[in-house]
Amino acid sequence: MNIIVNRLVVKYNDKTVGFLEELDNKDIAFQYSEDWVDNGFSISPLSLPLSDKVYISKSEYFHGLFGVFNDSLPDGWGELLVRRMLINKDVSFNKLSSLSRLSLISSNGLGGLSYEPTQSENLIDTQYDLDLLANDVSNIFNDNYENSNFDMIFALGGASGGARPKVHIKINNEDWIIKFPSSIDPINIGELEYAVNKLAKESRINVNEFKLFPSKDYLGYFGAKRFDRSNNKRLHMISLSALLETTHRIPYIDYKHLFQVIQTICVDQADMYEAYKRMCFNVIYQNKDDHGKNFAFLYDEGLNGYRLSPFYDITKTKHKLEHEMTVLGEGKPTEKDLLAIAKEFNLSEKRCNNIINTIKKVVE
Repeated sequence: MNIIVNRLVVKYNDKTVGFLEELDNKDIAFQYSEDWVDNGFSISPLSLPLSDKVYISKSEYFHGLFGVFNDSLPDGWGELLVRRMLINKDVSFNKLSSLSRLSLISSNGLGGLSYEPTQSENLIDTQYDLDLLANDVSNIFNDNYENSNFDMIFALGGASGGARPKVHIKINNEDWIIKFPSSIDPINIGELEYAVNKLAKESRINVNEFKLFPSKDYLGYFGAKRFDRSNNKRLHMISLSALLETTHRIPYIDYKHLFQVIQTICVDQADMYEAYKRMCFNVIYQNKDDHGKNFAFLYDEGLNGYRLSPFYDITKTKHKLEHEMTVLGEGKPTEKDLLAIAKEFNLSEKRCNNIINTIKKVVE
């Protein structure tokens, strides 16, 4: 493993999107390939329009990267695994450049983009015992490496985002994300997440396919089918935070920004009502962990444009005082605020009232 990387080729399903290079002044430059300019699409339509221009990010959040590339990097559980893998090699994570970090991502990485050269090996598809994986995860949390298969857990989860431990595995040739309890989670956390996804689905929200996988040790493991994979191909995905070139760690975003982005980049304006449903569900159900990385957009090659991704990472967060995303500036929004934002974006008052009433009926 070389670790230090100064130039990367950005790929999308074996096609060259462009190139990332660290300059002498430590800025990171990105340029689309000529063929991608002619035949591809903008991977970040608000920041990186298709052109032969050399782009340099001025964001203070992503260590020289544009948000779309930062989306590829693991956070939470995935970053924990990367840090511990590097410790074993006497390498400091904090001293690694952004391009070196991108080169550590395996084919399990989120979204459609991949990076070459890669310094991560891919596991051959196999069958996994979820209880054994959960036991390995627990041992890693407790720094008990001797009794865990760390290399396998890193290969399966080192590219993941979010706080909860998880693995990316194939089941019947389909790509799934399986979540495990963290050290502070209740034993039935999988069952709880399964239940809230059922509520969202009953509220007529587009939720990605989900399942409760059986366990001998817990009350089941929550699994979500990956919507950034289809027929063994990668789909390009970009988060709301990345589109706006801001971090999800600081609550800068309002739901009006979500609606404005949909108006600007989505090919189907029905996504405005889909987003409205999700906002109402989060407010009514008290999912206050509604930050900019929990909303994403997929590029649809058939439609030649972006559409809102399925709803994901839904939970109840009573311990949070306010929502991560405000509603017209209100961190503790009421039904009045939900109707006010509908009016601001010329959404049907009758339809929005029906959405609110449907969700209230399901949740309550």
